[in-house]
Amino acid sequence: MKRVSDLAILDILTAPDPLLKKKASPVEKVTDEIRTLMDDMVETMYVAPGIGLAAPQVGVLKNIIVVDVSGNDEDPHPYKMVNPEITWASEELATYEEGCLSVPESFSEVERPARVKIRYMDENEQEHEIEADGLLATCVQHEIDHLNGTLFIDHISRIKRSIIMRKLTKMKKMA
Repeated sequence: MKRVSDLAILDILTAPDPLLKKKASPVEKVTDEIRTLMDDMVETMYVAPGIGLAAPQVGVLKNIIVVDVSGNDEDPHPYKMVNPEITWASEELATYEEGCLSVPESFSEVERPARVKIRYMDENEQEHEIEADGLLATCVQHEIDHLNGTLFIDHISRIKRSIIMRKLTKMKKMA
């Protein structure tokens, strides 16, 4: 973990790390420690660079995700979500080419609900419910999957998954 100003750049776990397959636990109370973790996760996500990060990816088995899908020409708009939960999903599906900071240099098309409603608590323990579509819907679903020990490659064919995992294992051996 590197310090940049008062924020930490956290180490991101990569597959096949067994922690990535574990289910995270609900957060009972948003403490200063949890707020610091969320700030560090946002900073780590930006430095990586990525558009989403779940606490299990940085070795913390808590139901916390951060997401920011704003474009390069837009001001940052990070969502910090504690105990996020999908309360509704459309029957309409959308396909996006997904990648993951825990599955580096690997991409594959994944089909998910096109629109979702998400209920979560923010860093001030305020309840929110938002409706998301497009990239935000895909990204939030991808990050919530991490809280349940699921990677995007678990949504693709066994053959594609096997090719990606062999490549990751080879990359780890060479590192």
